[in-house]
This record gives sequence, structure tokens and C-alpha cells, in this order.
Amino acid sequence: MKLWVLRHGEAVSHARSDAERALTSIGERQALSSAAHLHDQALDAILASPYVRAQQTATLVHGALQAAPPIQTVPWLTPDSDPLAVIGHLEALGLDNVLLVSHQPLVGNLLSLLVHGNLRHPEPMQTASLAELHGDWPLAGLMSLQAVRHP
Repeated sequence: MKLWVLRHGEAVSHARSDAERALTSIGERQALSSAAHLHDQALDAILASPYVRAQQTATLVHGALQAAPPIQTVPWLTPDSDPLAVIGHLEALGLDNVLLVSHQPLVGNLLSLLVHGNLRHPEPMQTASLAELHGDWPLAGLMSLQAVRHP
């Protein structure tokens, strides 16, 4: 399995709620820069947080890729989601090449759990950072971090 974990691009600092924060023009460029690393990937799914900035990031990435699957919005990719629950959802999907578009602290904690088997070493993910993980199953401690690309 290949798992791609993308943190949303830079977002405005204020909105009516955290969920409504939109991308800045810099964030849009960051998302497109990260999308370039996925151009040759045959993704089985693009899963995104329902928050505006993640939806915008996923839409930009989707538009930059040829033959990309439709974006699926899932409620379990918000900033404070439980990384263990995310792993359970991924395992249930049983897909081979998946892109997640989400937020900190979830993305850093998820990477730590998948690679190290614990939450003690969260990966420092900048806005629009893209992590690539490989493994037989999306289980705690059983995936290897191949690369983290920053825009």
C-alpha cells in the first residue's frame, strides 16, 4: 500500500470558525506544488477533511491530476480526529494507493503512529507538506516513511 498524507495549504488566520478558514493565494500555490509530486500516481481514492481549506486543497490537487478519482469527504480527517480511528477506516477501505488531505495535529500524529507505533514523535508537517508511506497494511508501526516533501 502507498499512503500519501497531505496537509492543507496555508489558510487565513481568522474566519467565523476554524472549519471555515479558506486558503490564501500562497496556500493555493502550495497545494499545486504538492500536486506535482503526485502526477504519475494512479490513486484509488482522495479522502479529504470537510474543513474548507482541506476541501480547497483537495480540489486543486484533483484538478492538477489526470484521471484522478473523485474527492470523498470524510468526517474522520479533522484536526482533532483520533489517528487510531483513521487507521481503522483506512484498513476497512482496503485500497492500495490513497491520498489523505487533512490538518495538524492529526497528520503528524498519524505519521508517528503508522511509522513508530506510537504518538511520541509527531512528524512536523508544514502547510502543504506531502508525506509518502509504504507498507503491506496501514497498521501502527508497520509502514515506512519514504519521503516528506515541502512546497
